[in-house]
Parts: sequence; C-alpha cells; structure tokens
Amino acid sequence: MIVQCKVKSIEPLASHTYKVLLQPQDKVDFKAGQYLMVVMGLKDKRPFSIANAPSQANGILELHIGAAEHNAYAGEVIESMRTALSDDTSIDIDAPHGDAWVKESERPLLLIAGGTGFSYVRSILDECLAQSWQQAIHFYWGAKDKEQLYLMDELTALAEKYTNVTFVPVLELADDDWQGKTGNVLQAVNHDFESLADYDIYLAGRFEMAGAARTQFVENKQALVERMFADAYAFI
Repeated sequence: MIVQCKVKSIEPLASHTYKVLLQPQDKVDFKAGQYLMVVMGLKDKRPFSIANAPSQANGILELHIGAAEHNAYAGEVIESMRTALSDDTSIDIDAPHGDAWVKESERPLLLIAGGTGFSYVRSILDECLAQSWQQAIHFYWGAKDKEQLYLMDELTALAEKYTNVTFVPVLELADDDWQGKTGNVLQAVNHDFESLADYDIYLAGRFEMAGAARTQFVENKQALVERMFADAYAFI
C-alpha cells in the first residue's frame, strides 16, 4: 500500500545514523519485525525496518537509518527526507512488508542484530514487553565500536527492569575501558549457548551474517530452520 507521509523529525543517533519519525496520512497496520519501503522512484523502493512496536506506534513510524558516507543508497533517502522536512512536503512509502515478524510462541527468544539491524529486533522486543510475554528474551547487539551502540544505556535499563530480558552488547573494536564481549556477534552467541533447539531466533544484519547464522546455528547448535526468522531468508 502506497501511503504519503510527513517527516516529523530527523535526529542523529550516532555518527551517520539517524532516527526518523514519519507521520503517515493513512494508518499503516504493521506487525513487529516488518519493514517499509521508501519510494524514491517508479522502480526504486528502498527497504528500512520499522523500529517501533505496533502497540506503541500511535500513528508514527520510526526508522533508524545508517547513512555512512560510502552508503549512497541510504544517504539519498536521508537527503530526500531532509528536503521534505524543510519544505513541509511529503514522501511516499510502501508498507507493510516482510514475513519475519514475531510469531506468538511460548519458546524463549533469541534476538540478534548487527548495526542498524537493531531497529528490526527492537520493534520485536518492545512488542513482546508490551504484550507481557514471560519467556526468556536474549538480545545480542553487535557493532563496530561503542558509538554505534547508540541505545545501549536504554537497553541495559530495560534488562534491569525486566527479569526475563538479557542484553548482551558485542564490539568488534573495543578500547581498554570496555567490559563487555568483543569480536563477532555470532561468535558470542555460539560461545554462550550449548543448544538453540528450543529457541525462536530473529536476526537482522547483512545477508552474509544471516546466512552464516543459519549455517552455524543449525549445524552446531541444533537450531530449527523453521524457527529462524530474518528478512534476508526471503532472498538467500
């Protein structure tokens, strides 16, 4: 469904990472873990995960867009949104999309994000908490450096508030003050879990990350392919 949106705000979350709030002209019904596509042209639609939970959206769609200097694909979207914001014009989105939304289940959840893939699993986490899900929820967020863990303090506070939530940040490049895990986020999961047979697994990151996770977790950790969810699996 094509919907016109006003750009409510654009705020920096980290270096070259932005939080964008959109106000759709018509209500967009979506499920936690789905994405929208920003319409840049007749045959040019660019996907971004919806970062907020459906039950808490209040008619607003939140995006986290990583637009590093080398990433023209996302950078052009940010520039288009900045223009719409300053000129008080609209952008078009196509929404909702994606089959990797959170499935009602009593199985424990493993949420894994690489970089701004965080927005996908954040929507799922917030929806599970809003719906008072009681099973264990493990949230792993991998990033290049601490600055890219732009909501780490907020996630740490959530894990302190909810006894069923465990938050594990993982840095590829860590300074001497870092007390958490280092290296690759998939390596951290492999180290921490003897078996993933009982888990529903939701992950977002680069296609190669999603593919590696499926291979490693199924072959080494007894994960069930049918209980692993990622938008990437529709393409790889």
